[in-house]
Amino acid sequence: MTAEEYISERLDDQISWYSTKGAQNQKRYKWLRIIEIISAALIPFIAGMGDKVSFGNWIVGILGMIVAVTAGLITLHKNHELWIQYRTTCENLKHEKYLYITSTNPYNNDTSFNELVSRVEGLISKENSTWRQIGREKQNKVEKVDVLDA
Repeated sequence: MTAEEYISERLDDQISWYSTKGAQNQKRYKWLRIIEIISAALIPFIAGMGDKVSFGNWIVGILGMIVAVTAGLITLHKNHELWIQYRTTCENLKHEKYLYITSTNPYNNDTSFNELVSRVEGLISKENSTWRQIGREKQNKVEKVDVLDA
């Protein structure tokens, strides 16, 4: 595989994947937080209205449930952490690519392509290890909830 093939088929593909996943997690996190904040802000407002709001107690209860569910989803899915992690990995991969393209240290010698592959694959491998750990943590949380429900 040539350097150009590696960059276009592997490195650019990974940069695109991490960028997309980072943006998806950012969007999901922000929407969940917006829902949580608005719901939480409406609770005291509606409760303070007393009998002026039909079914006020029901609405307050439902909003409280929405706050609890969105907070739980934020914790369970770790969208904020994934957003930051994917964005960081994407920027690190871009950094390596630009250092290589400009023949900047450590890519200013005869083994620069091998060095690029080693460093890029190291970043991806590290990311995959972290992802597996987060997956295990999610599974453990789900299993704990299942045990509590039983």
